[in-house]
Amino acid sequence: MTNVETKIKALDAEGLSLKSVSLWQITWRRLFRRKSSVVGMIILGILILIALTVQWMPLYDPYQVLIGVEKVKQRQGPCIHVLGCPTDQPQHIMGIDGNVRDQFSRLLYGTRLSLMVGFSTVTFAIIIGTVLGALSGYFGGWLDNVIMRVMDVLLAFPSLLLAIAIVTVLGPGLINALLAIGIVSIPSYARVMRASVLTVREMDFVSATRALGGGNMMILFKRILPNALTPLIVQGTLGIATAILDAAALSFLGLGAQPPTPEWGSMLGSERNQVFTAPHLVFYPGFAIMLTVLSFNLIGDGLRDALDPRLAHVS
Repeated sequence: MTNVETKIKALDAEGLSLKSVSLWQITWRRLFRRKSSVVGMIILGILILIALTVQWMPLYDPYQVLIGVEKVKQRQGPCIHVLGCPTDQPQHIMGIDGNVRDQFSRLLYGTRLSLMVGFSTVTFAIIIGTVLGALSGYFGGWLDNVIMRVMDVLLAFPSLLLAIAIVTVLGPGLINALLAIGIVSIPSYARVMRASVLTVREMDFVSATRALGGGNMMILFKRILPNALTPLIVQGTLGIATAILDAAALSFLGLGAQPPTPEWGSMLGSERNQVFTAPHLVFYPGFAIMLTVLSFNLIGDGLRDALDPRLAHVS
């Protein structure tokens, strides 16, 4: 069997015609064939839906202290009427926190903040890392040495400790935490982009463009960069999960989102001593962090498998 026949049969197995096939069509089809990826996308879809619609949901104000408003007490357990809680008591699905606020509404509002943290920090890190890695990989020489040695210095420190140091210098707060997480994430994206550019710049279509008189910037940003982004997509998806964990850790330590902002890490930090007396105040925020990170990891693993050329049926 010839190589062409093998490719055609592989396309038929993917359910795509030879005329309409594209890398992204193949990638999406393979991604949706993996059950773990589908589970991750479903979880992430629910989280995004909550983040987009939470302000219109019939919830308590996440900042409202219920003392004098309802007959509730500090760190009261969950009350769900359909599960047997007396109807004369106000319903609080996840209970009341230490400041007598509704835990459920704060948890849902925290979804928006956590996703914003993940996407914004990774976007910042990818933009800076992509530019640095692309310039380093394409031009090489002294520019490559300078950029990569700076990245090596940043990589020499544990990312969370470096983020803590940056926030300590800048001062505690959500914006400074986002900036710190973004800075410590730049080296990983820069190195991935550099490696990808080093591979793509030796391909024939780049040599042809250069022979036709294409300038360095045009070759780099119009020819090489679009073909070098695939590894960065996978790295970015997994990086969002890491950014959410780092942001939660900084907030847990009191360096990220400040009270009374509804943020999962801050909610965990404020109730960390109530593991045995009020476990619901620790379990729900922790479970939300775990679920969000799991969704991005499942999608990232699926993308890695779908885009891996060694696993591809069609070259």
